[in-house]
Amino acid sequence: MKRILITGAAGFLGSHLCDRFIKEGYYVIAMDNLITGDLKNIEHLFALENFEFCHHDVSKFIHVPGELDYILHFASPASPIDYLKIPIQTLKVGSLGTHNCLGLAMAKGARILVASTSEVYGDPEVHPQTEEYWGHVNPVGPRGVYDEAKRFQEAMTMAYHTYHGLETRIIRIFNTYGPRMRLNDGRVLPAFIGQALRGEDLTVFGDGSQTRSFCYVDDLVEGIYRLLLSDYAQPVNIGNPDEITIGDFAEEIIKLTGTTQKVIYKDLPKDDPTQRQPNIDKAREILGWEPKVNRAEGLKITYDYFKNLPKEELYKKEHKDFEGYIRKQKAEMNG
Repeated sequence: MKRILITGAAGFLGSHLCDRFIKEGYYVIAMDNLITGDLKNIEHLFALENFEFCHHDVSKFIHVPGELDYILHFASPASPIDYLKIPIQTLKVGSLGTHNCLGLAMAKGARILVASTSEVYGDPEVHPQTEEYWGHVNPVGPRGVYDEAKRFQEAMTMAYHTYHGLETRIIRIFNTYGPRMRLNDGRVLPAFIGQALRGEDLTVFGDGSQTRSFCYVDDLVEGIYRLLLSDYAQPVNIGNPDEITIGDFAEEIIKLTGTTQKVIYKDLPKDDPTQRQPNIDKAREILGWEPKVNRAEGLKITYDYFKNLPKEELYKKEHKDFEGYIRKQKAEMNG
């Protein structure tokens, strides 16, 4: 039985990856410090003999007994609410955490796939974004802690590949959605659905002309699976190229939820990307992959998930006690 370590396993994407690799017959070691993840996402796997959970922060030394065939490094805050509240931890998991995972892969002779992001392109001057585009990123802006953590992560991963000969894979993930997203994590899709369910007006930042391209989670997981098992070491975009403006997307959500709220407009946050659309030619050519789930189908599944959440989830403002977490981290640093 192949053994795989998945970091960030209790998060939105990590939990779906646990499901997929369990289904494929792997022994899954799920690792998470639970600062943004939730055990509810993986509790259905706890009784399985080929699943184990390790509560650990990958920014600290990682010890995994036994052999490992693969590592999926998905530990990182990924929403603006998270990385603006815990910027240092975001930088640490992208740097120290990635270094620890790469070192573990070296020690175990394992192949590692790291989760990068379309945010490495920043507010792009090239559209749609190809893997050869180097990006347009403000390293000292509010989003810089996430963008630069991911860019450093890619650089370190490629250094391990070229210098040490480590088998590495890099995925650049574009906007993804589906069940197990956090309703109030600040990302546009759960934000719109949460507002609709609470009877609030939908908030569009900017004039609504900025674009996003939304990929359903099952399609993304399939792309990750194929990339891990491929022989390609350069970054690969995985996302749905079906681009839509945020304004039009808000209207789609209103139609989907059957609510009567209006759309209101607020100032666009600093450095918010105006366009986001993946060029997926490499994924098609190298992996034989392209998305299968259209947005209408995926949104219906996601909306059904959200509307069946407990009512307290609908009104929860923050997912975790970030301040308490930071106090604990500072206490540990001070001995």
